[in-house]
Amino acid sequence: MAEKVGIKFQQIQKYETGMNRVSASRLWDIASVLGVKIDFFFEGLGETETPANANDLPGNILTDREALELLRSYYAIPENQRKRLFELARVLSEAA
Repeated sequence: MAEKVGIKFQQIQKYETGMNRVSASRLWDIASVLGVKIDFFFEGLGETETPANANDLPGNILTDREALELLRSYYAIPENQRKRLFELARVLSEAA
């Protein structure tokens, strides 16, 4: 996909992990490569249904400094170790 969009695969990885934002023009390019309409990426946005565990989160989690630092640190960990850490966190949260 990266080659068809005209960027390096590392940039696609950054988009996938949320490390970098996708510009509107790049989103348009990606939609074209995938053969989907641009609104495909926005399906479900604006719906009023709240995920079951959303009420467990404080206010706007993306503005919380500690949460952002945790996310940055998490994605700095190599993928195989990150998956193991995720599983550990999931098990610990279920036990709490």
